[in-house]
Amino acid sequence: MSNHFTGLKLGPPLGDQRLDLCDLYAFQAPADPSRTVFILNANPFAEAPEFHPEAIYRLNIDNDGDCLNDIAISYVFSPSHNGKQTANVLMAKGAQARSVEAVGTKIIAGAEVSFGAKPNIVKSGAYTFFAGNRSDAFFFDYDGINNLFDTKGGRNFTSPHLGGKSPWTGKDSNAESNVFSTVLELPTIELGAKPTVRIWGRCSVRRDGKLLHVDRAGHPSVSSFFNTDETKEEYNGSEPINDRKRWLDQFVHLMGHTGNYTREEAIAAIDADGLLPDMLSFNPSKPAKYPNGRVFTDDVIDHRLAFLSKGEIPPDGLKPHTDLLKEFPYIGTPHPKKS
Repeated sequence: MSNHFTGLKLGPPLGDQRLDLCDLYAFQAPADPSRTVFILNANPFAEAPEFHPEAIYRLNIDNDGDCLNDIAISYVFSPSHNGKQTANVLMAKGAQARSVEAVGTKIIAGAEVSFGAKPNIVKSGAYTFFAGNRSDAFFFDYDGINNLFDTKGGRNFTSPHLGGKSPWTGKDSNAESNVFSTVLELPTIELGAKPTVRIWGRCSVRRDGKLLHVDRAGHPSVSSFFNTDETKEEYNGSEPINDRKRWLDQFVHLMGHTGNYTREEAIAAIDADGLLPDMLSFNPSKPAKYPNGRVFTDDVIDHRLAFLSKGEIPPDGLKPHTDLLKEFPYIGTPHPKKS
């Protein structure tokens, strides 16, 4: 629900788990606050056994507030062969960062993807990189979220607010889930923050010779909660620079239903959270905590549901996962496959 299930009918884009972006994290490296960590996850529940070899997984960074890419970090993967797969990481800056292709300087070459418990950590110059299967840090009560909505797709948010039965089950639906992660640590000075950068993820795949933009990730849970099947594909293929013009009215309309917001209240709330454009803001001179970047302990579902309901939905009571690491790659050891 953070950014899982962003295809049609709560499925992955194009029906392919490998193309489904999940969570985007940005925070200072715990051991060295002069370095920044970016994590972009895909393939929820790690149901597919690899990264997509015909996809470009992309981190886009705007450092001057114009919603255009000033830095683009592209992750591309080889076809898997005999249970092995490798990754290249390219960094483009300036005008080159606005290319949809994986272009720029190759900062990581031929890094082996980790499929087991031990992470393959690759260092190249100022960069540290990991790609592979990990424990998913995102926590949420899927059944509880379903309980918040009536069978006709309306809202019954006010019941718990007024003393009715809580929708929450107390069960973390993601407690034993895995995900495929890309983790990159680099010098913060390289981001050119003045003082903030805005980050968003994109997944594109080549079909019939064309590069299709099939998913995007910025603020957690925005795509999942604010879009319908009628708008998901357009949203996933669109650019942040067009977000406010294209999506503001849809967001305002939804918030009127979920939280009885007036138009003016909805726009003020959207602006306070910085939701449009849908890019994650990060000021590295301040502690990372959503909505300033995002760390594993942020309860982004509580945040988003309180936002949608104007504070009517009570917290879900879940705690962050306990398998997080203090050292690179920070995201926990993958759970064993269930037989």
